[in-house]
Amino acid sequence: MQDTSPQRLDEATAEAIDAVYHLYDPPLWLVTAARSPAPGDRRAGCIATFVARASIVKRLPRMLTGIARHHHTWHVIEASGRFAVHLLPETAVDQVWRFALRSGHEVDKFAGLPDVRTPDGNPLIESALSWLDCRVETSIDTGDRSLYLAAVTGGGRMNADAGPPLTAEGLMALSPPETRNTLDRLYIRDGGIDATAIEAWRLRPPKQ
Repeated sequence: MQDTSPQRLDEATAEAIDAVYHLYDPPLWLVTAARSPAPGDRRAGCIATFVARASIVKRLPRMLTGIARHHHTWHVIEASGRFAVHLLPETAVDQVWRFALRSGHEVDKFAGLPDVRTPDGNPLIESALSWLDCRVETSIDTGDRSLYLAAVTGGGRMNADAGPPLTAEGLMALSPPETRNTLDRLYIRDGGIDATAIEAWRLRPPKQ
């Protein structure tokens, strides 16, 4: 059977597509989760750009979130079936350094933070602009990550006067050179991990 799966693009095509992605500036989301709602349980959190509203029905809100499968937060969401998403203001950029520069497999990213929870038991980041509690309804394995379609069970705004949400380009503008170099290095590393996972996923036999 002929292999018709997509292959890696040539450099010129990849650059043209990347230029499309840079026409918009997505907000950064802080995703948190815990294995159980009990205070003191191990918490997890990571910075994500792949978070989107997935329903226009006001009384049936949903979110779609993509979490890389090698992240500690992915393992916790898989175990608990729930998570919370937060929008951060530019004044809370220090939370990005806390949650993006080290792995939860290696350190406790919540060390020194109060154990405050949302009504559904997810870690609540009090410096955020907003929070949404999400319960996973279904998920899709895409090789490099899991896409979670989740029902939103609660949420609200906080710190309404803290300014606009922090975006990807805004983060880079606020990053000192040494931190930006670290972010670039981690981005390249994660890209390599994702590429290997995507290509392995494409080689899997189709489900019967």
